[in-house]
Amino acid sequence: MTEEAHRTGAGGGYVPQAGGRETGAVDLRRVGIAPDFWYPVARSADVRRNKVRAAAFAGQRIALYRSDSGTAYALEDRCAHRQVPLSLGVVDGETLRCAYHAWTYRGNGRISQIPYLPKGAERPPRGVRSYPVRERYGLIFVFPGDPARAEGTPLPVLPEADSARHRTMMFSRTVRCHYSFLHENLLDMNHQFLHRGVLGRIHPELLGYDTGPRSVEARYLFVPSGGKKDRGAGLLSAEGVGGASTPDVVTIRTEYPYQTLRAVPESSAMAAFSLWAAYVPQDAEQRVSHVFGLLVIAKPSIPGALHLAWPLIRRFTERVFAQDRMAVEAEQRAWDEQGADWNQEVFPLILDVREVLRTNGIPLRPSPASVVCRNAEPCADAPTDAP
Repeated sequence: MTEEAHRTGAGGGYVPQAGGRETGAVDLRRVGIAPDFWYPVARSADVRRNKVRAAAFAGQRIALYRSDSGTAYALEDRCAHRQVPLSLGVVDGETLRCAYHAWTYRGNGRISQIPYLPKGAERPPRGVRSYPVRERYGLIFVFPGDPARAEGTPLPVLPEADSARHRTMMFSRTVRCHYSFLHENLLDMNHQFLHRGVLGRIHPELLGYDTGPRSVEARYLFVPSGGKKDRGAGLLSAEGVGGASTPDVVTIRTEYPYQTLRAVPESSAMAAFSLWAAYVPQDAEQRVSHVFGLLVIAKPSIPGALHLAWPLIRRFTERVFAQDRMAVEAEQRAWDEQGADWNQEVFPLILDVREVLRTNGIPLRPSPASVVCRNAEPCADAPTDAP
């Protein structure tokens, strides 16, 4: 049988051939993210005192509000009365009033008042679902899974984000793709050709990687090999004013469901910068993800130098992100057009991270009624970058 015959079905259509260890595996793009973790759903600064804001997690619409005391709460974004979104409502002290009939809810989701309830009549026994909430690193985290597991599930630990020796740049962007494409994009540094106009020519050498039941960690040596480089890239890598270009050891880790990157100049023992990222599905089909990222940069010894470099570093990171978004959204469009994953992956590292995401995820059961993008802010074409 010729190769062409092998790749063509009886009707003449192309038949995708799964490769390597993925033969017969469940399509990763049909696997949902596990809900029993803390996920960021908004920047703390975007939920102001006595204000309410819409958010989402995998088709679950969430109303975030900050009470008069400054406490953040998260409720199911629907009134138990007529199902009108509570994110349209009004904060009243420690409670949230529905904009339609002013039914009022406490932070635990219970109904506290129905203004026109007849005397002697009982309030409905059920209110709406509430979500456990925590705030850290300038982000509002909710626990969308089993609330009984929230207390025993730790938040991500990012000691450098709390350090006075570092400064944090926050990112908040919507990307139209399944969260798995984002994990693969950051972990697979063989795509540096995509960034040649920003990073110059980079030769990424895989030094090694480790895989566990919930994690994959890869170590690369980034060796510059010429070409024009964005000035912000050098400043971020602590190359200094002179722009000396030295190799960096870059460690990238998917620790389900989060991802981190740490860059250490070969001549140093300290990281020049580190990145923590969470990819939060927005819609029930999980084809739209919101990226929350914390880029933590070590302050140089020269006072004020990082402040002056900040706009250039910001510009550089935006350029890289735009290129990566273009690529992963193209991957998602191809999946949508083909109706399956025709991917021909050859890199063992990516096959391993796919297995970690697949085995730790949950079956994806799309809900046709769940259309969150137009109801939840921010939407795909309305990025909300941190200042």
